[in-house]
Amino acid sequence: MERTLHKGDIVRHFKRETVDSNSTMYLYEIKGIAIHSETKEEMMLYQGLYGDFLLYVRPLKMFMSEVDHEKYPAIIQKYRFEKTTLTPQEKENIQKQKEALHLD
Repeated sequence: MERTLHKGDIVRHFKRETVDSNSTMYLYEIKGIAIHSETKEEMMLYQGLYGDFLLYVRPLKMFMSEVDHEKYPAIIQKYRFEKTTLTPQEKENIQKQKEALHLD
């Protein structure tokens, strides 16, 4: 079964397992797929839901790949990024951070 992610989906990076679950570290919102202008490689565009809410881009193939469990044996999550649903506390924390940065 092919995994698909869509604009607006919330995903968690596997390293989220290593931080306080009350934080918003390693949570991201999918912004869409971009095409590299030189190589035509598909790239995932996503935004951090913590810190300065930076935009990131990563090759789509890498974004959708499985966690290297030899390198990270303690990680339970199967894929590098997996779709998730924000808890009410996470939503509140994200909103407070955005307000502090005057993003909303």
